[in-house]
Amino acid sequence: MTENTQQQPASTPELPTQYAPAEVEGTLYERWVGRGYFEADAKSEKTPYTVVIPPPNVTGSLHMGHAFEHTLIDALTRRKRMQGYETLWQPGMDHAGIATQNVVERELAKEGKSRHDLGREAFVDRVWQWKAESGGQIQGQMRRLGEGVAWSRDRFTMDEGLSRAVRSVFKKMYDDGLIYRAERIINWCPRCLTAISDIEVDYQDDDGELVSLKYGEGDETLVVATTRAETMLGDTAVAVHPDDERYAHLIGKRIKLPLTDRSIPVVADTHVDPEFGTGAVKVTPAHDPNDFAIGQRHGLESIEVLDERGIITVHGPFQGLDRFEARSAIVAALRAEGRIVAEKRPYTHSVGHCSRCRTTLEPRVSLQWWVKVEPLAKAAGDAVREGKVAIHPADMTQRYYDWVDNMHDWCISRQLWWGHRIPVWHGPNGEMVAVGPDEEPPAGEGWEQDPDVLDTWFSSGLWPFSTLGWPEQTPDLEKFYSTDVLVTGYDLMFFWVARMMMFGLYAMDGEPPFRTVAFHGMVRDEFGKKMSKSAGNTVNPLDWMDTYGSDAVRFTLARGANPGTDVPIGEDWVQASRNFANKIWNATRFALMNGATVEGELPAAEELSAADRWILSRLNKTVADVDAFYDDYQFAKLSDALYHFAWDEVFDWYVELSKTTYFAGGDQAKVSARVLGEVLDVSLRLLHPVMPFVTEALWTTLTGRESVVVADWPADSGFRDEAAEREIELVQRVVTEVRRFRSDQGLQPGQKVPARLDLAGTSLAPHEAAIRQLLRLQPEGDSFSATATLPVAGASVALDLSGTIDVAAERKRLAKDLAVAEKEKAQAEAKLGNEAFLAKAPDQVVDKIRGRLASAEADIARITNQLAALPTA
Repeated sequence: MTENTQQQPASTPELPTQYAPAEVEGTLYERWVGRGYFEADAKSEKTPYTVVIPPPNVTGSLHMGHAFEHTLIDALTRRKRMQGYETLWQPGMDHAGIATQNVVERELAKEGKSRHDLGREAFVDRVWQWKAESGGQIQGQMRRLGEGVAWSRDRFTMDEGLSRAVRSVFKKMYDDGLIYRAERIINWCPRCLTAISDIEVDYQDDDGELVSLKYGEGDETLVVATTRAETMLGDTAVAVHPDDERYAHLIGKRIKLPLTDRSIPVVADTHVDPEFGTGAVKVTPAHDPNDFAIGQRHGLESIEVLDERGIITVHGPFQGLDRFEARSAIVAALRAEGRIVAEKRPYTHSVGHCSRCRTTLEPRVSLQWWVKVEPLAKAAGDAVREGKVAIHPADMTQRYYDWVDNMHDWCISRQLWWGHRIPVWHGPNGEMVAVGPDEEPPAGEGWEQDPDVLDTWFSSGLWPFSTLGWPEQTPDLEKFYSTDVLVTGYDLMFFWVARMMMFGLYAMDGEPPFRTVAFHGMVRDEFGKKMSKSAGNTVNPLDWMDTYGSDAVRFTLARGANPGTDVPIGEDWVQASRNFANKIWNATRFALMNGATVEGELPAAEELSAADRWILSRLNKTVADVDAFYDDYQFAKLSDALYHFAWDEVFDWYVELSKTTYFAGGDQAKVSARVLGEVLDVSLRLLHPVMPFVTEALWTTLTGRESVVVADWPADSGFRDEAAEREIELVQRVVTEVRRFRSDQGLQPGQKVPARLDLAGTSLAPHEAAIRQLLRLQPEGDSFSATATLPVAGASVALDLSGTIDVAAERKRLAKDLAVAEKEKAQAEAKLGNEAFLAKAPDQVVDKIRGRLASAEADIARITNQLAALPTA
């Protein structure tokens, strides 16, 4: 806890009776930005703390996943700023090649045009125009959430500086032999007309058909099965396992390929599983990645039968048909020839789809640009193994190794117009020259730049250092690289994390792009189901922010954030967080009305009441716990710790325990007012990173200072008072037990009851007035007659319930409940006493009955005590 150096305002500050988030959030945020709280200075002598935002797509809008991730990052950076670090949260957006091009092409389609009508240059200009007018709306929504990013440093993956970084790293990798051009089989989208990387393929179970076909004639017949009959036009072999005796006589021979005038060889390859199906597989090197590998091993011809739009190109009756139309037509033709051995329809199998447009993808041989990943991936794995980078939670580490240790070369070219155009020029005689940002492209007739653009993940892989000015050696780069932590979903481990690791280590002389990767899970609905538009369970976080306030949404998300695990979220939980914000508001308002202050030093321990010492001890324990949870990225635990301390210990206990002191006035009331001011001051600062708006409004009112954004983060003073904690725990025990008894007797919470408290010889004696206040217990009076006595915590509480309840009706109700409990007990005992039942019943069934017995016995004991406590007349 920190010393207060600024005077309290002369007059008692006031708060509105209710907290209205919509009236304060926008004003507070613009004030923070206007005062430059979120900016970072490379010249500062403070220790840097850097986090880059996972750049959202320029086409995107704030969804629940963004709100979740950004809340966690904002909490980390706000805390570090308060701790005195030179904190940079670097903002920016990704140009999102395919997604953005699709958006603009749809706009053109409304005008009856295509990008080809405009031409490449005009189309790219049109995309930039769209970005200026419609792109980046998510950044305004990020402000709504309260994100403390350095807006003056906002970057875009295609702005001039980042484009220079892309060309620089491409040139360096090309010259080092790490980028090459080769014909390989790739995932092709017939809708987007571009290659798609393996990790951008969404697999889903589709209903198709499995058709078994007979190749060859007589003794030289083989049966193969396929879900893609149309590709058989491009078969150039049938493969069997070399040890499969069934086909040993056919290996090396040629058999007739149906519907064609070709014969194809039977080859032996260990890739074939002799136990699966017939043990023979058709080989189509141009349209299947496994077949492509078999073709490479056996020198097979690669025949392309589908064009870039999925149209059959082979001369004959099927030419010009769409791939799905051709599938049906070819099966019908094979059936007519008697070549169909079996058909299974529907046949559910996993099919790859374009993650952008949902179109079924086609494997296709294509000339593309590739990154040789082996040395880069090894360095990325070694950085974690050698402790340069920590992965959190630790159980994600093996998953990371499994990926980087088995990574395939990365196809980085895309057949798009929007994006970073590959900086390679092709000459008239097949020459290729990679051109860096400070070099002139080759001059002369016949030289043309490569038409492809780079995969979006190529430029976003440079994000941690390109945003800081690389390849120039800028002060920002020197100050803020490496970044401290990357907070991201585990689903981006392969898309983004591994690629940033490879690029960062390569371009920055072995310095990793971040020191820690903190993986979080995915946001799901309240039933744990994945949110999707098709399922109808998506939620727009802005709707909840409008209804409940941004703090409520943030606190709900943080409270569900256990490392690496998915986060269910429902509206009821956001309502509960809104109630928590209101509770903080109302409690602070009460405190201010009763003189709570941060002015001056805290009184010495001997001047404090037991309740004062207890809450200060609990406060310091909470500070220590929250710090430990932040350092371990345990957002759910730190949020729970803050919730229970604020609501349970401060508002429900300390404020209530202190009311008798406030109402009595005098010096002790001033002491408690100062303690309450301290507790609120520290609590609001602890809560601020997760709930920035309500804490700013309350803290500035309480303290009269400029802003909690730049206040000092609380420190654990080390003050602990175990004796006071034990003393207040006894008070809590007494109050809880008597409250439970009152509830059991049907008394209303506010109903006053005469009572005699025998607290002599216990530490409870000084708290009698508070206990009576909390329990609504009146003095005994002359006509007091104890109808119930509760022994608790070494003391006794005698209550006079005469006239407060209908004893006869209550006795009748309890007797009925007792009969039910006794019947339940008898039934459970009968089953557990039946040896035949116990011998046959599963363990979980027996355990359930034992639980019912224990519950019934507890109910009987409770009801019996309640009956005994009832007045006798």
